[in-house]
Amino acid sequence: MAGFSYEALDAQGQTQKGTLDADSAKAARSFLRHQGLVPLVVQESKHTAKRQQASWQWVRPRPALAKAELAVWTRQLASLMQAGLTIERALQSLGDETQQPALVALMADVLAQVKSGNSFSQALAQHPAEFDSVYCAVVSAGERSGSLAVVLTSLADDLEAAQLLKSKILGAALYPLIVSAIAVLIVVFLMVYVLPQVADTFSSSKRSLPVLTTVMLWISAQLSQWWWLLLALIVLGAGSAKLALRQPALRLRWHAWLTQAPVLGKLLRNYNAARFSSTLGMLGSAGVPILQALKAATQTVGNQAMKQDLEDVTRMVREGAPLGLALAQKPRFPKLVSTFARLGGETGNLGPMLLRVGKQLSDQVQRTALQLASVLEPLLILSMGVVVLMIVLAVLMPIIELNSFVK
Repeated sequence: MAGFSYEALDAQGQTQKGTLDADSAKAARSFLRHQGLVPLVVQESKHTAKRQQASWQWVRPRPALAKAELAVWTRQLASLMQAGLTIERALQSLGDETQQPALVALMADVLAQVKSGNSFSQALAQHPAEFDSVYCAVVSAGERSGSLAVVLTSLADDLEAAQLLKSKILGAALYPLIVSAIAVLIVVFLMVYVLPQVADTFSSSKRSLPVLTTVMLWISAQLSQWWWLLLALIVLGAGSAKLALRQPALRLRWHAWLTQAPVLGKLLRNYNAARFSSTLGMLGSAGVPILQALKAATQTVGNQAMKQDLEDVTRMVREGAPLGLALAQKPRFPKLVSTFARLGGETGNLGPMLLRVGKQLSDQVQRTALQLASVLEPLLILSMGVVVLMIVLAVLMPIIELNSFVK
């Protein structure tokens, strides 16, 4: 989003001046027209231009429609069209209901393009931050088939299923992450604050401390003295890894290794295969040509090694190979995908068959994620308990030895 200053005429012919946020000058003009104003001058503010030049390139503005919001918006649009409204009236209604300036500007721009003669999919393609290639391809297919409302409903179902799968995986990983963070904080507190207090207590004693206490005190001293170096190494390592993964060759090798990693590798392969199968099945059911559908569905795969496999599959299909046979030659994809693709191609039901296998793989990913979380939780708690026990023993052993000496 950028800031724009404007001058516009209102219904009484008075000049109005102000600023607003929009994706582009065109979107800003559309927003002003939507508010009943006639734009005279719309230009990007100098402050915003300087701020954008000074910002890091990797910082991206927040889209007007997030993924979860996009699913809700798509279902609302489909419901309005199924009720008999035209695409223009449906967009107008959705624009009137929202209170978000960025979303109002987006709807106004899309509506203006549709009224000017562009198709709905072409208007959406002008906003790639909100509507990706898969979304536009499905909408375009719905326009060609004359069943846009039905296709939008299927698209909303797919978006909601994708968000549900992602939320369940994140939910399964959230508790172990919280436990790990709390465990690290507790251990650092005990090592940096509690153990030095013990050392001060027994410093006047001429007796030597137990080996475990000595080792723990040495670790505590290193943490207290060199914590900044450890923190700097962690930050430097994370930054170096991020920069290294920007190199295509290194990123490809890393992603290829991830697919072969124990336990997590299978989960990663199934997750990407589920997204690919569901998207390709939805596109196929909407009537999108197979090559165009393959190209769009490939973009939903986050793993670069699997994406490269799909690019090879697309090339093989373009040369005349059946989809099921091409997928069968890529061992990173589950055999279930190639089997269902082959059966779908033989029966003429490729789209529904791929949707079915996508649903099965999604369910399997959810079950696996929950099982991993249920196993990881007690392991993390046990590990934290062992570390805390060692620290407690390091504190208690000098006390026990001192009591024995006094007796």
